[in-house]
Amino acid sequence: MQFGLLGTGFQLFGYEEKLQSNPLQHLFEVYVQVNKEAADDKKVAELAHEFFQRLELGDVQALSLWQRFRDLSIEEYVRIYKRLGIHFDEYSGESFYCEKSQEVLKLLDSKGLLQKTIKGAAVVDLSGNGDPSSICTVMRSDGTSLYATRDLAAAIDRMDKYNFDTMIYVTDKGQKKHFQQVFQMLKIMGYDWAERCQHVPFGVVKGMKTRRGDVTFLEDVLNEIRLRMLQNMASIKTTKELENPQETAEKIGLAALIIQDFRGLLLSDYQFSWDRVFQSRGDTGVFLQYTHARLHSLEETFGCGYLNDFNTACLQEPQSVSILQHLLRFDEVLYKSSQDLQPRHIVSYLLTLSHLAAVAHKTLQIKDSPPDVAGARLHLFKAVRAVLANGMKLLGIIPVCRM
Repeated sequence: MQFGLLGTGFQLFGYEEKLQSNPLQHLFEVYVQVNKEAADDKKVAELAHEFFQRLELGDVQALSLWQRFRDLSIEEYVRIYKRLGIHFDEYSGESFYCEKSQEVLKLLDSKGLLQKTIKGAAVVDLSGNGDPSSICTVMRSDGTSLYATRDLAAAIDRMDKYNFDTMIYVTDKGQKKHFQQVFQMLKIMGYDWAERCQHVPFGVVKGMKTRRGDVTFLEDVLNEIRLRMLQNMASIKTTKELENPQETAEKIGLAALIIQDFRGLLLSDYQFSWDRVFQSRGDTGVFLQYTHARLHSLEETFGCGYLNDFNTACLQEPQSVSILQHLLRFDEVLYKSSQDLQPRHIVSYLLTLSHLAAVAHKTLQIKDSPPDVAGARLHLFKAVRAVLANGMKLLGIIPVCRM
């Protein structure tokens, strides 16, 4: 239905040049405008509904506009995801499944699960006793499909195509009930693999404003983060001469954003704070990057002489023992995150590791220590850096070696 609004909106207020130069921004502006108009003018709402119907019936003109918006959007997604170091093998949303959703309705009907309402819509009663909160609408009275119908068709098709072990839906928590109902319907339709479907809900980021106003585009946030990070780096006396300060600023900025986002439960809403994001001390992504760069520089300074052989018996100090014990827990933390699909366990582990490394860096001298002690300490710091780098990469952060 949103697409019905967008298609109608573009026919009313769209500009071809703006669509070419900044597709996401322009489509967003059109969408906001048409929603306002539809709220005040029933005619616009009806046009949007008709557009959606035409789309479902396979009208060539409506479909080609949909395809065009989709292609332009995906081009933008690919570009922005690339900045985040993310690549998807396939882009396939439930909107692909209009036709196949008709097969789902037939299947539901053949199993005696489909009920018609007085107004002519088709529903499934998941409680079996008419409980209104368990009724899921799968077809509108005009015969058009709904999100649930298309998601059922998509799930069935994906199982046929991929024969998956697990299918994980990562969406905002507002869709929790939707997915509960979809999984339940798949079960009563006789698909045992519905047990292997899982929803990972996430919360809302509050107070995230950039210079362009209240609605926040990810690209604006990434640009602003890079800019602020460059300013911070320029103002700090200890910043090394960097070959590519822009690239380093982007990597540190991304680390800051990711750690702030992953620190708590994915489900929890949180208050975004620009100031907190950039603190170089405390539990931030900047602190992780700083620790990694510092440990890298230790290896560069002392590496050649000491890394041949070493004696672990030299690591008796409490700081060394604390680090060794913490390093041993890495696999346990990875297992925990793989079980409940929450990155916060890895985040909290890496932050603790960095704090332990900061204390050890002050107390466990390498310079002027006996060679076997220096070698053992250097190996310890090298192990910390390796685990820190691996953990950061798992979270989608590229570790920097200088900053």
